[in-house]
Amino acid sequence: MPELAADFLDHWALRLDGPAGHGMASLVLPVIRTDGTLGALKLQPVSEENAAAPIGLRAWNGDGVVRLLAHDPDTGTMLLERLDATRPLSSVADDTAALRILAELLARLVAVPAPEDLRHLADIAAAMLDQVPRAVPRLRDPAQQRLVRTCASAMAELIGEPGDRLLHWDLHYDNILAGQREPWLAIDPEPLAGDPGFDLVRRCTTGGTRWWRPATWLARCSAASTCSPRCSAWTGNGRPAGRSAACCRTRCGTSKTAKPHWTRPRSPSPQPCLHRQALTRRPI
Repeated sequence: MPELAADFLDHWALRLDGPAGHGMASLVLPVIRTDGTLGALKLQPVSEENAAAPIGLRAWNGDGVVRLLAHDPDTGTMLLERLDATRPLSSVADDTAALRILAELLARLVAVPAPEDLRHLADIAAAMLDQVPRAVPRLRDPAQQRLVRTCASAMAELIGEPGDRLLHWDLHYDNILAGQREPWLAIDPEPLAGDPGFDLVRRCTTGGTRWWRPATWLARCSAASTCSPRCSAWTGNGRPAGRSAACCRTRCGTSKTAKPHWTRPRSPSPQPCLHRQALTRRPI
């Protein structure tokens, strides 16, 4: 990694401008270009999960997301505009304000049509459905067996209309940083072509304890009445836990086998109603 960093510092005529940072599987170096532009040199192994990030970033072209300044397809190295890594959205104490920021960014991102060369939600869903006959017998609890079958049935109802929007697929508080040209910008996309409602799944199943604070979502729960049927179907809004495709988390490329898989579901939180409200404010 140090040799790779040195190569690209030289290749792109960059100068180091501070201590290195890191993500879950990446090294990030603050740099300055010869014209004075502040950047972030990101080095990471190419994986199924992040391979399409440059495609998505180019399609969004900085609209609500970090700008891509340069990319090396052989190594996956990217030069990005520099954001403030010390100020993630998770640092905002007001839950409702933070959620509104995330919701508005989400609405902007999913308004963009997906490029043709992205992996598709339909393929991921189909692979998961293929696993059901083998997965169910491995579960000892009959209730869990019924739950997986129910989730699979809900997914089968939706697979015929998987959508064609550009999804971030990993938008959460720590993947939104403060910026200069905009107050907040998204980072680290795992681009996927699909239904905007599916991008709400992560909001139902990730984010830590603050997602479950009643004070955060009670004030916004009434927004559910304006949610589109598609968003409701994907997120399980108005359904018992486990009765939508969202109740079983869909993950691709994040497990050791790098395959879609079923995981134990959690009850969807009412809080994502604000996300769905934001999605209904503009045509998609």
